[in-house]
Amino acid sequence: MSESHITTKGQSAANDAVLAVNCPTCQKSVSWTSASLFRPFCCERCKLIDLGEWASESHRIAGSDDDNDLMSEDAQY
Repeated sequence: MSESHITTKGQSAANDAVLAVNCPTCQKSVSWTSASLFRPFCCERCKLIDLGEWASESHRIAGSDDDNDLMSEDAQY
């Protein structure tokens, strides 16, 4: 996660600081606590939007073409 997505909300003491992240979908601030059920997302809707983007391959993790060649060679054996 990049530093621009993480902030710390300081209270009276450093031990009372609450970590906050931006929702990857809508950029709303989300407190990183057990009360935030869908963290790092702000809600179930944003979580499902992100899942749909991965399922439709709108989001991908880049790889080299060599990786695909290795996988097809392994399938032959």
